[in-house]
Amino acid sequence: MPSPRRTIEGRPLGSSGGSSVPGSPAHGAGGGRHRRGSFPLASAGPAQAAPALPPEEDRMNLNPSFLGIALRSLLAIDLWLSKKLGVCAGESSAWGSVRPLMKLLEISGHGIPWLLGTLYCMLRSDSWAGREVLMNLLFALLLDLLMVAVIKGLVRRRRPAHNQMDMFFTVSVDKYSFPSGHATRAALVSRFILKHLVLAIPLRVLVVLWAFVLGLSRVMLGRHNVTDVAFGFFLGYMLYSIVDYCWLSPHNVPVLFVLWNHQ
Repeated sequence: MPSPRRTIEGRPLGSSGGSSVPGSPAHGAGGGRHRRGSFPLASAGPAQAAPALPPEEDRMNLNPSFLGIALRSLLAIDLWLSKKLGVCAGESSAWGSVRPLMKLLEISGHGIPWLLGTLYCMLRSDSWAGREVLMNLLFALLLDLLMVAVIKGLVRRRRPAHNQMDMFFTVSVDKYSFPSGHATRAALVSRFILKHLVLAIPLRVLVVLWAFVLGLSRVMLGRHNVTDVAFGFFLGYMLYSIVDYCWLSPHNVPVLFVLWNHQ
């Protein structure tokens, strides 16, 4: 009787070393091993790790928000419009011949002439009402200088590239652009004057026109961008509200008026 064919291991072909009857224990144990050439149901090795996500800032750059797109668009429009309006930025500019007049207007909105003029008028005043108004104007000018310096130091926005640093009496924070101190002072002083001085209508219009032209001259001279001037007007308007709320008088701060007690 011929012997059955055997495998290399010496076992009969089809033999699994035990009973191959379905349902038997040996069949169950042998079922856990896959035959050579068959595909396993599950991988025996460790599962592959998920791909690492990019950093948060990279994901934000890849998927910019609507607010980010809007701000970048506004900045681009601001820079483009400021450059177009800088017609007096240099002597060779389109309106270079008007530059000396614009620089004279620049001095009219500088902080030093306003501070010195207010101090002189306050010392020369002989009425309590006038001293009170001038004291609060001095307080407003000092508050303006403080707030503008703090915001410029925090934001640190550089002045436009086409600006010539030939400004009248600058300090360290004046190399920064945001906000415009001249625009802030123009809005603050004009609102103060219109509130506390009795002026004829033509003079009131002239005060408002001075503030507007002063702010426009900052862009025409290349000193500031449009948004610097716009925020400066807003800041000056709000600063007057603070001054009006904290109005100084001989009744609430008598120590500030002791200088004139014996006059």
